[in-house]
Amino acid sequence: MNDEAVHLSVVIPAFEEVAGLGAALGEVRSYLESCPFSSEVLVVVDGGTDGTLEMVRDLASAWPSLVVLDNQVNRGKGYSVQRGMLTARGRYRLFSDADLSTPISEADRLMAAIDAGGDMAIGSRTMPDSDVRVRQVWWREAMGRVFNRIVRRMAVPDVLDTQCGFKCFRHDVAERLFARQRITRFSFDVELLWIARELGYRVVEVPVTWVNDPISRVHPVSDSLRMLVDLVRLRLYDWRGAYQDEDGSPS
Repeated sequence: MNDEAVHLSVVIPAFEEVAGLGAALGEVRSYLESCPFSSEVLVVVDGGTDGTLEMVRDLASAWPSLVVLDNQVNRGKGYSVQRGMLTARGRYRLFSDADLSTPISEADRLMAAIDAGGDMAIGSRTMPDSDVRVRQVWWREAMGRVFNRIVRRMAVPDVLDTQCGFKCFRHDVAERLFARQRITRFSFDVELLWIARELGYRVVEVPVTWVNDPISRVHPVSDSLRMLVDLVRLRLYDWRGAYQDEDGSPS
């Protein structure tokens, strides 16, 4: 870990988020400045032409702990999170969706779960104590449940909610997992959970507050099909030893 490590790194992937990202970053800054530990925020701008990059750079000029990473072209959410996590210096490294569907203050719960013995902690919208305040429309929820059943059958049977965009990692765990990541778009969450299981890491699901953002770029049909293809790719990568060290060991 970098000698200048901070306590918490927050990684936010952003593709054409100019409409809401400024307010979201204001919430993140208020939370972090109220905390008794050091922090940094890494916004990874994933291409786009709506002025997101310029807006974030303007904010960074008056916020020294805000780091802006520019992909220049659209590389995918998975690539953006991976880049941010491998650039981060935090002892804890958390990624969050740009819309803050899960409030940033829920980071306290995830870090506490790691302190209690977890290697990584993931937000869950499906546990009994989860607080889903604004739900998705019924057909999105139904398709999400079907996809989740398929994911659990094919990849990670012990995880209730793989797709909540709020996950936190101990620094050494983040570096090992993201160095092995191959999937660069939406299915990267499942891949990370698969790799974590292969490496023997303890994944803790944590109930979180969640508010649906009605403006979603995830298309329930086409993106679900892409995710299913990615599940096949994931198993193929694993069969080829992509998640192992050169000596064939996963550790």
